[in-house]
Amino acid sequence: MDWKKFILSVVLATWCWLGQAAHTDVQLLLATDTARPGDTVLAAFKLVMEPGWHTYWKNPGSAGKATEIKWHLPAGVTAGDILWPVPEKLPPVEVTTYGYEQEVMLLVPLTLDKNLAAGSLPLSAKVSWLECKDQCIPAETEAAAVLQVGEAAKPSTAAAAITAWQAKVPRPAGAVHVEGFWQKAPVAEQRPLLIQADWPAPGAKVPHQLMDFYPFGSDDFEVQPEVKIVLDSTGELELTKQVKKFSGEWPKQLSGVLVVDNAAYEVKFEITDMSAAAAMPGATAESAAPTVPATSAATGNNPPVNLGMMLLYAFIGGLILNIMPCVLPVIALKILGFVSEARSDARHVRRLGLIYTFGVLLSFLSLAALILGVKAAGHHAGWGMQFGNPIFLVFLTTLVTLVALNLFGVFEVTIGGGAMDKAGALASQSGAAGAFFNGVLATVLATPCTAPFLSIALGFAFTQPGYVLVLIFLMVGIGLASPYLILSWNPGWLKFLPKPGAWMEKFKMAMGFPMVLTVLWLLNVASSSYDKKVVWLGVWLVFVATAAWVFGEFSQRGRRGRSAAVVVALIILGTGYGFALEHQLQWRQPVITDKNSVSEISTNGFWQAKAWSPEAVQAARAAGHPVLVDFTADWCLTCRVNAETSIEISAVSNKLQSINGVAFRADYTHFPDNITAELNRFNRAGVPLVLVFPKDPQAPPRVLPEVLTPDIVLNNLDAASK
Repeated sequence: MDWKKFILSVVLATWCWLGQAAHTDVQLLLATDTARPGDTVLAAFKLVMEPGWHTYWKNPGSAGKATEIKWHLPAGVTAGDILWPVPEKLPPVEVTTYGYEQEVMLLVPLTLDKNLAAGSLPLSAKVSWLECKDQCIPAETEAAAVLQVGEAAKPSTAAAAITAWQAKVPRPAGAVHVEGFWQKAPVAEQRPLLIQADWPAPGAKVPHQLMDFYPFGSDDFEVQPEVKIVLDSTGELELTKQVKKFSGEWPKQLSGVLVVDNAAYEVKFEITDMSAAAAMPGATAESAAPTVPATSAATGNNPPVNLGMMLLYAFIGGLILNIMPCVLPVIALKILGFVSEARSDARHVRRLGLIYTFGVLLSFLSLAALILGVKAAGHHAGWGMQFGNPIFLVFLTTLVTLVALNLFGVFEVTIGGGAMDKAGALASQSGAAGAFFNGVLATVLATPCTAPFLSIALGFAFTQPGYVLVLIFLMVGIGLASPYLILSWNPGWLKFLPKPGAWMEKFKMAMGFPMVLTVLWLLNVASSSYDKKVVWLGVWLVFVATAAWVFGEFSQRGRRGRSAAVVVALIILGTGYGFALEHQLQWRQPVITDKNSVSEISTNGFWQAKAWSPEAVQAARAAGHPVLVDFTADWCLTCRVNAETSIEISAVSNKLQSINGVAFRADYTHFPDNITAELNRFNRAGVPLVLVFPKDPQAPPRVLPEVLTPDIVLNNLDAASK
C-alpha cells in the first residue's frame, strides 16, 4: 500500500466531509395531492441555490455535470424524462456553461396505472447534482413525497408554481422552421455555422440580443457560446456560431433550444454544406464571418492591472481562505470561542476581535518582512516558502499535536503551567492570548493554501516594490480576519449562536479530530524531506502525547506525586527527543531530494521520465508535442485535489496519447529557484499553476484556473493540439 496516498486520501475525504455542506436545498413537490388511476401527475424537484452558487442544465457546456434523478417508485407508477426549463449562460466566457442560479424546478411526468387501487403512494428519488461557485462540489440527497390515489383529482398548493415553471420548458418548434448551413470549409477543426429561423410572423420586430441557440450535448463536437445575430428584411432571423469538432465527422444535424424573445423552442434541423457557394441566401458580411474573441485566461496574456483591483483581489482571496481545508480547524476553534464569549460584555468581545485581527495582521507583516529579506539577499521567494523548511515542519507538527491533545482534554489550561502546557493550550484558550495565537495559527496554516483571486494578487505583489507587497499582504490578512472581526463588533448577532452549556466540552473534543488530520497532512509534507524516516517523526509525536498524558493525568489532576509526574513527563520528552528526533530522524539534517533534477516517472506512467525544465518544454514543443506542465508541491492540498480528480486520470492520459502530448510535473515542495522564476513569469507567487502549451512553438501557453475539472483540462489539451 502507498501509505502516503492513503494518508492523503483520508485527509482530503474527511476535510471535504467537514467543510463541504450542500449549498442547494432540494424538495420533491407534486402538482396534485390526489390523482385518479390513469392520470399523469407532474412532479417537480425544486432546487434552491445559495447566492452565487449554480447547478447545470442537461448540457452543462464546457464544464459541469447535469443533475441526475434516480426514482424509487411503487408498482403501477412510471416516470418520464426530465423536462428541463430554459437555462442561463453562465460565465466565464472561456468556459461558458449552461445552468441555473437561485432556483429551478426540474419537472418529471409520472403516469399512474389504470388499475391502481385507492390509497397512499410513497414516492422517492435520489437526486445527484454538481453545485459550483469558486469551487465545484458534488452533492446528493433523497427527496420524497406522498401521492393519494382517489376518485377525484385535487391540485396541491404547489400547483401554481409548478405550472409557472412548466411554461419555461421549451415548447415544440411548431411553425418555426429552422435550417443550418456550413458557411466555410473547416480551419483547425473549427467551422462557422449559419442558423436561419423562419419566424411565423414575417417582419416582426424581435430583440436581437435575445436570440440564441443552446445545443444539446455531444462528445464529438461543441457548439461554442459566442453568437452573432441578424434580422433580415423578410423577417428571417439568422445567427452564426462556431462549431468545434473533437472526433468523427462533422454533424449533419443539430438538436437544441432556440431562444427568441421570451419564447423557447426545442428544435432539430438538418445542416446543408454551402461552404463552396459564393454567398449564402440572405447572409450579410457580419453574419458570414463571426470571430471568437481571445481571452487572457486561454492565451496566458494578462489583462492590465492596477493596485486598487489587486487589493480587492487580495481581500477576496483572504476571505475565501476561511473556508479552505488548511484553515478550517482553526475556524472551528473560533466558533467555540464565540460561544464561550457569548455571555461577556460587548467591549470584551470587541477587544478579542481586535486582538485576533492584530495576530493575523502581525503574522502577515512578518511574512512580508521575511519575503523582502529573502529577496534582498538575492534569493527567490514564494508564497508558503516556510513549508519548504523541514525544521519548521517538525516544530509545527509538534505544536499542532499539542493543540489536538489539549482539545481532547489530555492536559488542561492553567495559569502556572509549563512551556508545553502553554504552547498546546494557547489555540483553545478563550482570552486575549488565545485570540492572538489563533490569528497567528490561522495565518501559518493558510500559507500553503491558494484560493481564487489570491494567486493573482500575490503574483502581482511579488513583482512590485516592497511597500506594494506589504499592502497586498495586509489586505489578505484583513480578508482572513474580517468575518471574525465583523461578528465581534456586532455582539447582537451572538444571540443566534447556541447557548453555552455542557455540549461545549464535547464540541471542543470533536474539534481535536480536524487537528489530527492536520498532523497527518503535515507528516505527509515532511516525508518529502525525510523520506521513509518520517515514521520517526510520528514516533516523536507518540512520546509527546505520552508526556502530555502523564502531565495532565498525574500532575494536573492527581492528588499525590505531582512533582514526580512533571519529572517523568520531562524524562519521556527528553528520551523521545534524543532517540526519535536526534538519533533516528536526524531532524536537523534532512535528506532533501530535488524531484526536478532526477528522472522520475509515476506508477501510472503519466509523467515524463525526463526532468522538468523550461528547456525540456521548449524541446518538446519544437518536436511538435503539446505540453502540459503541473507546478505542484507536497504541501499544496489544492494541487493534490487537482491531480487526483482532473490531471492524473485515465481520460487525460488517453487524451495525451491521442494528441501525442507530453506531461511534466514541476515540484515546488522545496522552492527551487527556476520554478519560482517560472511562476513569477506568469504573475504567480505560488502553486497550483497548470499550463498547457500548444504544439505550435510560437503560440502562447494556456493558463488553467486554480480549481480544475476534467473537462477544463481535456478541452485545453484538445485546443493545444490544433
